[in-house]
Amino acid sequence: MGMNDPGGMRASDAEREAVVERLREASVEGRLTLLELTDRTEAAYLAATHAELAQITADLPGNTGLPRDAAARPFSPSAPAPPGSNRRWYVAVMGETKRRGKWRVDQEIGAVAVMGDVTIDLREAEVRSNQIDIVATAVMGDVKIIVPDGVDVDMSGIAVMGDKKVDVLEAPPGQNVPVIRIRAYAVMGDVKVIGDSRAKPIKRAWFAWSEWLGERRADVREDAREHPRSLHAQRHELHRGHQDAMREQREEFREQRRQARRDARHGGPPPPPYPPEPPYPPQR
Repeated sequence: MGMNDPGGMRASDAEREAVVERLREASVEGRLTLLELTDRTEAAYLAATHAELAQITADLPGNTGLPRDAAARPFSPSAPAPPGSNRRWYVAVMGETKRRGKWRVDQEIGAVAVMGDVTIDLREAEVRSNQIDIVATAVMGDVKIIVPDGVDVDMSGIAVMGDKKVDVLEAPPGQNVPVIRIRAYAVMGDVKVIGDSRAKPIKRAWFAWSEWLGERRADVREDAREHPRSLHAQRHELHRGHQDAMREQREEFREQRRQARRDARHGGPPPPPYPPEPPYPPQR
C-alpha cells in the first residue's frame, strides 16, 4: 500500500467511534446478529488504517468507505430501550428449555428454572438496542446464558447455597460495546453467563478483516496475560480459589440432584441441598 494511498492513512479514535456507531445502527435495523456486532465492534477498535475500517462496513448498505466527516461527527451513545411491561419468559419446571439460533430480542427477558434447566443463547440473536436486560431465577436448577466474548456483562443479585458466575472475555473499559445486564437470584441453583469461547462454537462467516482481527486479538490478550499482577489481582485470584473449591463440591452433588429431580416427578424426595461452604482461605 503506497504512501499516497488514502486507505493507508492512520485511523483516529473519532473515526473508529463513527464506525462503531454505524455498526450499532445496522444492528438496530436487523442487519447484524449480536455476535457479528460484537466481532465487528472489536475489529473497529483494533483497526489501524482507513482501509481496515472500510472493510468492516463494506457489506452494509449505503457504505462508501470511511466517511470524510467521520472525525467531525459528535459521538453520542444511544439510550437503552426503556423497560417495558412485556417481558419474554423462558421457564423450566423439572424440565429443560432452550432458546438459541436466529431470533429477535426487542424486549426484556426472564428466565426461571425450578429443578430444571434454561439455556439462552444470544450469539445469533438480532438485538434492537445496545443493552439487553435479563432477570434470571434458579431454584434448585440451572440458568445458562451464552453471549459473545467482547460484550460488557453487568450481573447483580444474590446466591443462597448456589452460585452466580460470569465467565466471559469482556472488552476493555471505555469501549462502546453491547451491554448485558442480569439480575440473578440463585437458591440452591446456578446462574451462569459464559462467553463464546467457553461454549459450543457456531459457524462464523469469513471476511477480509477476519485474519488481521484474529492476530491483533491474540496480541492484546497475550499482553494482558503478561501484565504484572497487582495486589488486587492476587486477592481476586484468592477469592476465585475459594469459589472453585465450592464449585468442585457442588459438581459432586450435581448428578445426585439431577437424579433427585427425576425421582421427584414420581413423588420422590426433593433434591439434596448443597454441602456447606469450605472455610475461606486466610488473607495475606
